[in-house]
Amino acid sequence: MSVMICGSLAFDTIMVFPERFKDHILPDKTHMLNVAFLVPELHRNFGGCAGNIAYTLKMLGGDPIPMASVGADFAPYREYLEKLGICQDYVSTMEAEWTAQAFITTDLDDNQITAFHPGAMAENRHQSIPTDRGITYGSISPDGKEAMLLHSAQFAQAGIPHLFDPGQGLPMFNGDELFEMINHATWLTLNSYEWEMLKEKTGLSRKTVIDHLAGGAIITHGADGSELITKEEEIRIEAVPPKAIIDPTGCGDAYRAGLLYGLDRGWEPVAAARLGSLLGSIKIAHSGPQHHDFSLDEIKAQYEAHFKVPMPD
Repeated sequence: MSVMICGSLAFDTIMVFPERFKDHILPDKTHMLNVAFLVPELHRNFGGCAGNIAYTLKMLGGDPIPMASVGADFAPYREYLEKLGICQDYVSTMEAEWTAQAFITTDLDDNQITAFHPGAMAENRHQSIPTDRGITYGSISPDGKEAMLLHSAQFAQAGIPHLFDPGQGLPMFNGDELFEMINHATWLTLNSYEWEMLKEKTGLSRKTVIDHLAGGAIITHGADGSELITKEEEIRIEAVPPKAIIDPTGCGDAYRAGLLYGLDRGWEPVAAARLGSLLGSIKIAHSGPQHHDFSLDEIKAQYEAHFKVPMPD
């Protein structure tokens, strides 16, 4: 079983502001905002949604296949993926472009301010979903706008179940485009803020969105857990308390890796969402989106200890 993850491979520069943004931004002066945050802690990591999801899926023993376009500066990341044994058959290099770059500043409340340069990511529209590679599940994660629309339609045409995971790419789309991708998808995954934005852009009610998804929707609420919503029921998935809160970058991607791992294996959606919740809590205790380490046996033990049920095979 192989999972194709359409999205970004990026370099993440993560900075930690040891105070709170809200104490330095004057609400009545946002029309003339000019602030600087001293960030004594800085880390440069391999990231991007496709890379982050692929990393955690590989750690679980899955077979992730990222589909992404990168720039001429990608060599260190390529060597790293080779060491992990992650397939790069659909990682396309654009020599005249930079690899996508994210510059993320996190404060003490885990709020984040991100600047993102897409670089070669916009060229991912030139790749197509393969129908002869044994892809059993997919994900449409933040990517170039045309690529997301195209790959969403191609997954649907090929009959490949997939997540629609718009994330920080959601503002690029109008309501009709979002509705089109919802219709193509099996599951919709987003956080609570993105959910409100999606409803505003589409004008659709919660019930209408769910009615147009073959599976349903998962809405994450950070420390308050997540919701799994289908046509038949709504289930609250409790958050797993983390050992430490170090860095929220990539927690959503770790959650989605667990979700994809379970759904691809035919698990009940609630079991897959629980695995996602556990993986998100493991990730947040580590700096950077791809530095958490675990064995599948450790995951099974933690899953059973927290949820009081065996983790499916």
